[in-house]
Amino acid sequence: MIAVEKQSGFSLVELLVAITVMLIIMAATLGAFNDALRANEAVTLYADMDQNLRAGANLMIRDLMQAGQGIPTGGIPVPNGAGVLLLNRPSPPLAAYTFALGATTLSAITTGNGLGPVSNGPATDMVTIMYADSTLVINQLPLQAVNANGSDMTVNAATPIAGVQNALQAGDLILLSNALGNALQTITRVNGTQTVFFDPNDSFQFNQRGAPAGSVMCISNVGTNTNPLNCAANNGGFPPTTATRVWIISYYLDTNTDPLMPRLVRQVNFNPGRPVALVIDNMQLSYDLVDGVTNPVNVATPVAPNSENQIRKANLFFSARSSAAYSRTRSFFRTSLATQVSLRSLSFVDRYL
Repeated sequence: MIAVEKQSGFSLVELLVAITVMLIIMAATLGAFNDALRANEAVTLYADMDQNLRAGANLMIRDLMQAGQGIPTGGIPVPNGAGVLLLNRPSPPLAAYTFALGATTLSAITTGNGLGPVSNGPATDMVTIMYADSTLVINQLPLQAVNANGSDMTVNAATPIAGVQNALQAGDLILLSNALGNALQTITRVNGTQTVFFDPNDSFQFNQRGAPAGSVMCISNVGTNTNPLNCAANNGGFPPTTATRVWIISYYLDTNTDPLMPRLVRQVNFNPGRPVALVIDNMQLSYDLVDGVTNPVNVATPVAPNSENQIRKANLFFSARSSAAYSRTRSFFRTSLATQVSLRSLSFVDRYL
């Protein structure tokens, strides 16, 4: 008798069932893995977007809070009158704005409604902020000298301005102050010692010593000048004068450098602008004013009889989008931030003065 060995195995049906179950499990596993990847992608895009939005807004808020610090009440006189060249204003790429024609003073805040590029719908805004620098204190002692023609100044030897951290350099702005008033000058050259120069045709056009009013010559003694309406010819030298470095900081959006990656730019004086936040695609600003009568709010640009010197609060709106489209929807994430900033150096005064 021949013994028959019993064999075991899977039938075709069982094999098909096993493969089907395995495919279902793999599909569920891969689906869950894919969902996790998409969730991680979404969280990463949102986090990057929020971080850019908050970083840019925080830096701008810090500068706004310092607006007007160390600046004379009512702003700083600037060259004005017949024959005066327009004063240049730091501007977004491909733009070349000037400060208001006929302006006699430069305020701590210069508005810029609609002066930014068109992005995500409306034209965006820009703003220019001015405040005194506290990192290099040069105004504790009177200047050693100011050239009688206003072309240069020599800082007291007890206050080093060269070979120190954050030394004075070409492109810096200097507020000159004395008993006769205030004037703003742009440093065009330094000689490595205590003297800096204010040559004509500076980047801002503040160094217009021939202007009838608002120039550095208007805070010099009259001397033999017989025309009280034109201080350009003053030649009596300067009374004791102090100097303070001033920053003029502009914020605007740049959609030109990389149209796919709009950015918020912070520009100090006329130095190259530096992006402080990416993927910011809209910036709208308005301001609350104090005029003692109607106290207008949410004003895009102060109009007469109000002025920028009455600005006491800034209302900021930013919107941002993700740096890349979400792979699942092929669209960008978007978010926004709105806040108000009290201009500390303009809002509070000493009631006992």
